[in-house]
Amino acid sequence: MMSSTKLRARSRTRSLLIKLGAALAGLTLISVPGAVADEGAAAERDCSDPGATLVPNRYDEEFCVFDDELFVFAANYKPFEYSPTEDRQATRVFDEMIGNKLRAAFPDLKIKYATWDMPIRYEDLQAAGVVPDIVIDNPRNRIDRDLEPLGWVEDMTPGLAEAGVDLAPLNQAAIELVRSRSDGGLYGVPVFIDEHLLFYNKAIFDKFGRSYPKPGWTYDDAYKAAKRLTRQDGLAAYKGYLQHPDNYLEFNQRGLYPFTDAGSEQPAPEDVAIDLTTEEWAELGANLERFLLIPRNGFTTVDDLVKGDMSRPGRVAMAVDSLRKLPLYAGSELMTDDGDEESYAEWMKSVDLGIAPVPVLEQGSTTIYQPNTLAAFVTKQSAKKEAAYQVIKWLVSEEAQTELSRHAIKAVLPTEQVIASFGEAIPELKEIDTSAVYWGENATVTGYQNTEYWDIPLYMVFRQHVLKDAMTVDSALIVADQEDIPAYIKSRAEAGFDF
Repeated sequence: MMSSTKLRARSRTRSLLIKLGAALAGLTLISVPGAVADEGAAAERDCSDPGATLVPNRYDEEFCVFDDELFVFAANYKPFEYSPTEDRQATRVFDEMIGNKLRAAFPDLKIKYATWDMPIRYEDLQAAGVVPDIVIDNPRNRIDRDLEPLGWVEDMTPGLAEAGVDLAPLNQAAIELVRSRSDGGLYGVPVFIDEHLLFYNKAIFDKFGRSYPKPGWTYDDAYKAAKRLTRQDGLAAYKGYLQHPDNYLEFNQRGLYPFTDAGSEQPAPEDVAIDLTTEEWAELGANLERFLLIPRNGFTTVDDLVKGDMSRPGRVAMAVDSLRKLPLYAGSELMTDDGDEESYAEWMKSVDLGIAPVPVLEQGSTTIYQPNTLAAFVTKQSAKKEAAYQVIKWLVSEEAQTELSRHAIKAVLPTEQVIASFGEAIPELKEIDTSAVYWGENATVTGYQNTEYWDIPLYMVFRQHVLKDAMTVDSALIVADQEDIPAYIKSRAEAGFDF
């Protein structure tokens, strides 16, 4: 890894070249009142200037944070990593979705944004002694895996109250998901939801004369369609239905939580208790198991709706997948990683895309998955908390939530304006019915009080025991409950971890 001395030397050289180039070209850099370059992006600053802290990284790319900047760091939302520059910084997607509007809303605030691995990671920031003011990340498992071990989280309830942030209008299932991982407090505020939807290929439904999925479709409806659409037609093989079994359990529509009351929000590892053997867990398992037992409908990857592990594109009728795939499949350049454009354009020739809500468990239900939310966390160490909380307040405002929704992201503030604006900034979605995005209510996690979340290996239930070991799902749940998960917790605790 390049040393700080070498990085500073390279920074000074780069600065001199920039200034020399500007002088030779006879350029004059000016600022225009009321206007900011790149719709609010801060003017170029040099990492050799006073007040900069360099953050060495595995890519040996120059990265620094200035002490007068409010530093926002985002992780675990793949589109934010798209369109990296030559020096491996990825800001374009964030800026176009929300960053430019954020800077315009706070013209006197210097805002620095970075995406995980572009070029820095959590461990790089920790090594450099740099703590972001705001982190945007997945609260479901990243509070315990990353933010708590780093010591960056604290209960935001007092700060939110002082800043006048009203949580009542927001998606309450998303709020509860964050609370369930916050040790009795509220470590973060949900900002948007990467919702799970039922993607389907209209071409396959049309070919075999079946009706399209629709809101309120039950799993029974989906199962009947899956059986009829999993078939061989000449040399073409079709799968009817794919749903990732891990996500099905993690975001389950019953709101079930695998942990049971341990008498404390932070119990010792040996006191952590789980229960996957209840009738409700068994019913959930059996509901999905039947799809996996349809001959030739074996689970591969939900990417196979377009192209994943299967050798030919467009041979899956239905797949439950994340909302972020919608603009990608529709052909949005912004939401497609560099170099993938031609491949997706070719694969999508075999897919006539439609979306519906995920199937519901009972007729008349409107309960969809628990929210796959991204939340904003004001760090304990931030020296700019007042400004950070005002940024949080703006991020959940109708202005900001409308902007996110315009860019095909499900907002946590479901006002009429926000919902009506969905996809307006993504012209490729114009011909697709996107009403499924805001349909229904997210399941709300329950029974999390006096528990500590561990990122337990629920994948053992289906992907190991059902699909590989040929167990029934009832047996798989018992084995995971009595053997796999206790062994995991014990091994992690012995290694010094608590997640």
